Amino acid sequence: MPTLCRSCDSVSEAPKRLCPACGSRRLISHPELFTLSIAHIDCDAFYASVEKRDRPELASRPLIVGGAHRGVVSTACYIARLSGVRSAMPMFKALKLCPDAVVLKPEMAKYVHESRRIRALMADMTPLVQPLSIDEAALDLSGTETLHRAPPAVMLARLARRVEDEIGVTISIGLSHNRLLAKLAAERDKPRGFSVIGSEAAALLANEPVSLLPGIGPAATAKLTSLGFTRLAQLQALDIETAYRMLGADGPALCRRARGEDDRRVDPERETKSISAETTFDTDIRTLPELEKILWQIAEKLARRLRKEEFAAGGITLKLKTAEHKLRTRSLRLAVPTALPDLLYDAGRSLLAREIDGTAFRLLGLGAQPLRPVEDADPVDLADPDSNRRVARQQALNRLRDKFGTGIIGRGRGFTP
Repeated sequence: MPTLCRSCDSVSEAPKRLCPACGSRRLISHPELFTLSIAHIDCDAFYASVEKRDRPELASRPLIVGGAHRGVVSTACYIARLSGVRSAMPMFKALKLCPDAVVLKPEMAKYVHESRRIRALMADMTPLVQPLSIDEAALDLSGTETLHRAPPAVMLARLARRVEDEIGVTISIGLSHNRLLAKLAAERDKPRGFSVIGSEAAALLANEPVSLLPGIGPAATAKLTSLGFTRLAQLQALDIETAYRMLGADGPALCRRARGEDDRRVDPERETKSISAETTFDTDIRTLPELEKILWQIAEKLARRLRKEEFAAGGITLKLKTAEHKLRTRSLRLAVPTALPDLLYDAGRSLLAREIDGTAFRLLGLGAQPLRPVEDADPVDLADPDSNRRVARQQALNRLRDKFGTGIIGRGRGFTP
């Protein structure tokens, strides 16, 4: 069975406890190790890892990156996870589980910068890199062995070392023959892992719970359980007709995924579907004037993100979360695409005003969806003589902020009296 040392790239023909070349224990063995070429890369506790890199004094401390006491956990380091802290958990619950944790607010600009550095290292191996989030990507290394004079498994081991040496964080790697299995493999051996799933996939998955599959959350798990499906083997056994009858239109596809089948290709041109910005308040807010001030700040942030990603908003989605954590979303299609904070704010305010009914809110967000090319944004409107001036004013603000920073100038409505 082919065995690869992840520390020195030496290859042997039989599994061993230690690398015969360097003595490392970091060995990976699999019958198809050197024939598989679809990989999933997942950075380990990414935000927390970047912060610990920059603050060595936190190396042995539990660390949570997220909002204030009323916010949610963005990322928890693996020390904090031992206490049960998880991403998206309300911060007050996380701190009850891990009261000694250090809490830091996210610095998204820094994380985006490091993500792009890691992505550049991936692009050195293959042009077929599909970012899935700021800290995940799928790679297709088919046909790269001749170029690199090494099989994909070796190149992935080298990538992991480069990320550690040059970026200062760790990654986990999944290797298989399709994207689904590569993702599942990457989750099996975190952190700093390297796992392989090959032709044994169906048998390997058979005894796993249905919730193992991506996209099968608590509600879907409960529904499947009510129908008698708790293990993937039970889904694997269904034929197409039975799957359709019992599980609906998505049933056959679900059963294929339960067997580890996936025909999605790695697509570097995958389209960004939405861009958003939101904030959680320190105290609940009920009144429209207070919410309007925050909405303007969010609209400006959303406009900056649209400009950075070279998109315009074809529609607006308002997101509100009540003090009881109940979510409200309201959407509005725009007459013309825009990237101007004024128009994003106006659209969002029209939706917000309808929701003011005495309810206390803890979170407010604004999203752009569908997205349109930035070239389509804010066309000249002959019926609105101020349309050109609005664009010119914003462009002037953008130039000043690009040169001197975002805090150098602002609109009056953005300042609290």
